[in-house]
Amino acid sequence: MHEQQPFEALVQPWSPEGLRPLDLLTVQVNLGYRCNQLCTHCHLEAGPDRSETMDIATLEAVVSLVFESGCAYLDITGGAPEMHPALAPLIKRTRERVREIQVRTNLTVFAKPGMRHWPDFYRSYGVQLVASLPCYLEPEVRQQRGSGVFETSIAVLRQLNELGYGRDPLLALNLVYNPLGAFLPPRQDRLEREYRQRLGVSYGITFTRLLTITNVPLGRFRGDLRRQDQERTYMELLRASFNPETIQGLMCRHQINIGWDGRLYDCDFNQAIGWPLDPGVPQTVWDFHPSTVLGRKIVTGDHCFACTAGYGSSCGGALL
Repeated sequence: MHEQQPFEALVQPWSPEGLRPLDLLTVQVNLGYRCNQLCTHCHLEAGPDRSETMDIATLEAVVSLVFESGCAYLDITGGAPEMHPALAPLIKRTRERVREIQVRTNLTVFAKPGMRHWPDFYRSYGVQLVASLPCYLEPEVRQQRGSGVFETSIAVLRQLNELGYGRDPLLALNLVYNPLGAFLPPRQDRLEREYRQRLGVSYGITFTRLLTITNVPLGRFRGDLRRQDQERTYMELLRASFNPETIQGLMCRHQINIGWDGRLYDCDFNQAIGWPLDPGVPQTVWDFHPSTVLGRKIVTGDHCFACTAGYGSSCGGALL
């Protein structure tokens, strides 16, 4: 039955007027698509040759939006956020106005020239880290993220542990698992135990939590699916795995996403395909107003099945 219904029709019994926001807890900011890696699962197709980056005028408007929104959490992503000049001033300007700031890092960027100061900077501002480590085994990480990435990531994780990350309750170090292929993540708690055991015994590494995130069929991952003639099979898996218990916790119902150019989106995945907010509500940081954004209808498509499949998926990991 699921295979024949688009996402909006399938969620209608649980949300008759379409998906609507429940609150605005998180403002997620994408600083740009420049990155030192070319990961095979990247929905934004970020990489070293991407030039999109947030300018000062947009940064000022983002800071104002964060203040006006009253959000509790600021979630900063990219690309590699550390490669964008807006990162440090955004953290400095907003740190005292939100409960938590977290940055999504690929770890290896810290080993690049001119980037070694970031761990100390993050610690000094109490920034929480969400770090990509799609497996605790080197061959799997090399296949998804490239040669040498695993070894560098392990070295950086040890450095972060020495600074207190993953050990001090105030310095969260959350790791992110993405499946290597066209399948769903396993149970998050079970996989977290495996990560703790393997990383602890083999490398002496500790971390706060493991977040499992389902690969969304966009960007490079969609390209790989098409080359392997697996796109239809993967979409059928996502539809067949639809779990209505995930609807309440979908991240789009609790956040707003800001692109590097100041445009507003329901999530980073809608940003990847250029789907703006529903017409009739503010479309940019310059005309944002919390009440109108909270009244919007969330723009959905078939890629949204990735967030409702199995145990659910969000930028904060599994939903169930």
